Amino acid sequence: MGETWAQLGSLIASVMFLWAMFDQYFPSHLRSSIMRYANKLVSFVYPYVQITFHEYTGEYLKRSEAYAAIETYLSTKSSSEAKNLKAVVVKDSSQSVQLSMDENEEVADIFEGVKLWWASKKNTPNKQSFSFYPEMEEKRYYKLTFHKSHRDFVCKTYINHVLQEGKAITVKNRQRKLCTNNPSQNWNGYRSKKWSHVTFEHPTTFDTLAMESKKKEEIINDLIKFTQSKDYYAKIGKAWKRGYLLYGPPGTGKSSMIAAMANFLKYDIYDLELTTVKDNTELRKLLIETTSKSIIVIEDIDCSLDLTGQRKKKKEKEKDEDTKDPVSKITKEEEESGSKVTLSGLLNFIDGLWSASTAGERLIVFTTNYVEKLDPALIRRGRMDKHIELSYCGFEAFKVLAKNYLDVDSHQLFATIGHMLEETKMTPADVAENLMPKSLDEDAETCLENLIEAIKMAKEEAIKKAEEEARLKAEKEEKEKKDAAEKDVKVDESLAKEVKENGVEVVKDDKALAKEVKENGVTA
Repeated sequence: MGETWAQLGSLIASVMFLWAMFDQYFPSHLRSSIMRYANKLVSFVYPYVQITFHEYTGEYLKRSEAYAAIETYLSTKSSSEAKNLKAVVVKDSSQSVQLSMDENEEVADIFEGVKLWWASKKNTPNKQSFSFYPEMEEKRYYKLTFHKSHRDFVCKTYINHVLQEGKAITVKNRQRKLCTNNPSQNWNGYRSKKWSHVTFEHPTTFDTLAMESKKKEEIINDLIKFTQSKDYYAKIGKAWKRGYLLYGPPGTGKSSMIAAMANFLKYDIYDLELTTVKDNTELRKLLIETTSKSIIVIEDIDCSLDLTGQRKKKKEKEKDEDTKDPVSKITKEEEESGSKVTLSGLLNFIDGLWSASTAGERLIVFTTNYVEKLDPALIRRGRMDKHIELSYCGFEAFKVLAKNYLDVDSHQLFATIGHMLEETKMTPADVAENLMPKSLDEDAETCLENLIEAIKMAKEEAIKKAEEEARLKAEKEEKEKKDAAEKDVKVDESLAKEVKENGVEVVKDDKALAKEVKENGVTA
C-alpha cells in the first residue's frame, strides 16, 4: 500500500514538473495549439460545455450588466446552498447587503428540468504591479457548466431567463430615487453628475388620493396598459413612453398624483427644472442620463419658459424695441443669463428623435394651473397623450380624505358636507387642512364641524367676490358707455362748428348756382 502511494506521489510530482516546464518555456503560439488539440481530445470523453461571464468586459472600468444580473440571480441560491459566502454592499437598494458566492464556490440550479452548475472564479495576476484600480487586476467571473445536449436550450432560453430575472430582482429591491438636475456649471469635475438624488419615500398611493373612484380606476388601467405594451409600441414604431398633462387650480393634488403614479409603477422620478437648463443641447444631455422605469416631471410648465403661444408677438415687440434703442439691446443681452430652451427643443425632447435615444418605459408629466396659456403644439394628443383635469373637491374625494385623516367611513354630517361642497368650490388641500385635528381634544365630529364652518366662510367669500366682480364689471361698462357718449357729443359739436363756419359760403354758392341754371335755361 505504501509503495502505491509513493508511486502516485511521484507521478503527480512529475506531471506538475512537466506542466511547469510547458507553461514557462514553450512558445505561446505552440502552447495555444497544443491546448486547442488537447481540448478537442478531452471533449470526446467530457460531455459538458462551459460558458464564462467576466465582471469587466469591453468598456474600461464599466462593470458588466450580465455579471451583475447573474450575481443578483444567484444571491438567493448562494445564501441557502453555498458554504462560503461574501457580503456585497449594494447602493440604492432596500437591501443594503447582498450575499453572494465566494471565490471557488459552486451551486446547482434546476430550470425546467435541466440541471446546471454555476461557479465563482477569480484570476489573480502572477506579476505584482501598482494599480489605481486593484479590483480590475483581479479578474472575477462566473462559469456556467451544463451538458452539451442542452446547448440550444441554455443559449436561447436559460441565459435570457437568468438575465431578465436578475434585472427584475434588482428593480424590485432598489431604492427608488427622486432626482433633480444640477446646473451645467457643476457637471465637470471628479464624480460630478448631471442629476443628484435623494431616496423617494412619498407615502401617497391611489388608495389615499382624493379623487373620484371612476376617474382613479381609469388612470390605473391606463398605466397598467402602458407597462404591458412594449411589443405594441415597437410594432407601431413609437418610443415606449407616454405623456400626461395634469391641470387644475392650485391645491387640487397634481403633485400627489405624480407620487401615486410613481408608487404604483415602482418608478423613479426626475424632476426637471427647466430654468436651470441653458439651451436645447443641455436638455438632450439630461434626457440621455435618465433611466428606464422613470417619470420625467416638469411642474408648472406655464411658469418655466415662454411656452404660452405668444412667441411671435413677443419677438415682434422685442424687434421693434431693439430697432428704436440698440444700446438697450446690448445691455439687456449682457444682463440676461437665463434659459434659452426653445419650444422646438422641448418638443424634440418629448417626441422627437432624441426621445427614442434612451431606454424606454418612461412617463413624461407636465403640470399647470392654467392650461389655456400653453401653446397648443406642446399639449396636442400624441405628445401629451392623456389630459387629466384635477378640479375642486367633490363628495367622493371628501370621503377619501375623511378616511385618511379621521379614519371615518360615515357620519351624520357627511350629507350636509356633500350638499355644501356641491355649492361651494374648495380644493382638496383646503378640505384636508380643515379635517386635520389641531389638538388632542379634537375628535372626528369637531373636525367635521370645523370643515362645515370653513365651507360657509368660503361660500360667503365667494359671494362677496362675485358681487365685487359684478360691481367692477358694471362700473367698467358704465364708464365705457359714458366715454362713448362723450365721444359722440364731441363729434357732433365738431360737425356743428364746421357747418357754422362754412355756412355763408355754402349759401353763396347755392345762389350762384341757381343764377347760372336760370341763365343757361333761358339760353337753351
